[in-house]
Amino acid sequence: MFELRKTFRFEAAHSLPNVPAGHQCARLHGHSFSAEIVVRGALDPHLQWVVDYADISAVCKPVFDELDHNHLNVIAGLENPTSEVVCLWLWRRISSDLSGLYAITVRETCNSACTYFGPTAAPMPEV
Repeated sequence: MFELRKTFRFEAAHSLPNVPAGHQCARLHGHSFSAEIVVRGALDPHLQWVVDYADISAVCKPVFDELDHNHLNVIAGLENPTSEVVCLWLWRRISSDLSGLYAITVRETCNSACTYFGPTAAPMPEV
């Protein structure tokens, strides 16, 4: 079993409307986000790879283009765009088109990250 990782970057603004009054994240602010897409699978005996990185980009880039230089709160499904919600939103957008998707990690900063392992890893509430 192999694990491939491809990172995408996007710039976006957001606020978190559900945090307590006075919380710094309630204010509109921006991040240089990165998202790592993790695919697991077996080595193709002929091609000698799990999946072409170009195929990962073909599925993911249009989705990340929707987020880049945007206000996340105005995108359907991202009204409260925590890192957890962004991971889940991304999963729902790309999982049906990306075979072997194993995990998605979203970083708002170099010190803060959230990883989602899909619906079979643990139950997630609807957002």
